[in-house]
Amino acid sequence: MAQEIGELPPPGSAAESEASGAREYPGEGRSNGTCGGDLAPEPPEKAAERCPQHALELGWFCCTERRPVCAQCLSRGGCQGHRVRPIQEAAADVRNKIVDQCEKLQLQSAAITKYVEEVLPRKNVASCAREVLIQRLIFVRNVCENEEQQLLEKAHAEEERANQSILTQRAHWTEALQKLATLRTYLVGIITNMDDFLLINPQNHFVFFARTEEAEGILEPQESEKLNFNQKCVHSPLLSRLWASAILCCSEDIHINERTIGPLLALSEDKKTLTFIPKKAKGYPDDPERFDGWPNALARESFQKGVHAWRINVEKSNAYKLGISYSSLQRKGLGDEDRLGYNPVSWVFSCFDKKFSFSHNSHHQSVELLKCPTQIGVLVDFEGGELLFYDPNSCVILHLHREIFIAPVYPVLAVADQSRAHRPGPLQTSQLAPREEQPPGLACR
Repeated sequence: MAQEIGELPPPGSAAESEASGAREYPGEGRSNGTCGGDLAPEPPEKAAERCPQHALELGWFCCTERRPVCAQCLSRGGCQGHRVRPIQEAAADVRNKIVDQCEKLQLQSAAITKYVEEVLPRKNVASCAREVLIQRLIFVRNVCENEEQQLLEKAHAEEERANQSILTQRAHWTEALQKLATLRTYLVGIITNMDDFLLINPQNHFVFFARTEEAEGILEPQESEKLNFNQKCVHSPLLSRLWASAILCCSEDIHINERTIGPLLALSEDKKTLTFIPKKAKGYPDDPERFDGWPNALARESFQKGVHAWRINVEKSNAYKLGISYSSLQRKGLGDEDRLGYNPVSWVFSCFDKKFSFSHNSHHQSVELLKCPTQIGVLVDFEGGELLFYDPNSCVILHLHREIFIAPVYPVLAVADQSRAHRPGPLQTSQLAPREEQPPGLACR
């Protein structure tokens, strides 16, 4: 509200001070001199600002024009009738706003300080994690280097032993060949140069057959494992696990050949999930590549050189077989020629009722596992002559089989209803099978 000029208290009066309502701040009040002995002298007061128009002290603040004015401006000047306030009160309001802003800035600074204090320890944690990672990598590198040194030393020693054995055998049989050649030359000379009467003379018979006894003392050569390089001396579980993990990092995409799946199997649209359908035969068209007895299936892909790996998700199944086979695997009937692991052209890792085994040509080797794998990696190394089954989740080699494969191999799968007492799930070759209830099956990757 505007104040009347007649009611305005004079600037600096007690009434004006009471009306201002300004906040008092430490250090703003003047010293009364009672304890001024220890206080610094106050600076001299600044001369009051004066109105340039009336030369009077500027003691008021015009709220309309937002500027300081004198009493003459209010009574007879341009600010007559405007809303005015004592200049001390207006300054106090501005000062209060500045104080409020300072408090906000202080709170903001405190929040930033707290954040920085929390971020720095996190940075230290990240730095510690990085140091731990570096230390672990260095440790792994050192272990690998030590393993490499030991394996190379063993390989060199075994190579020297095998070469020495071969040299010894070569020297022995070279000497034997020389003896046989000399004896043969002697006997040929007798046949050529000796007449009939000397040949039938009993006294010469002793000489003849005494020389031939030397040949009888030379034994027939036989195959010996001592001449072969012993692969077991360079077998390293650590190297095999690292190698399998590295190969499975770039595993191949496997698709099931729909022309091969048996009548009790169903194939997903993406050709990666194989499902067993008990008591519900699927009406597939006749095909020479189709299994019509056992619940088997072959992949479309085949391999004949290099190193290849793929993954099979078996989490939902308790009765399955997985591995490789030649294309010559029989497809018709229920005999061993069609059954995976019961013929010379198939190699499979099997699970039935949580019992595991490796099968080839009707030879079954039990595999003891502490837990059932949810995913199995299959690796084939043609140059190394190895077939390896690996659990990538626990980094455990389930089984290792050594054999030189002489023909292209196909990934092969089989899934069934285990003893009709438990409900296995699907086998999947790509991603994990869905969590919802499903009939038995496998999935490939």
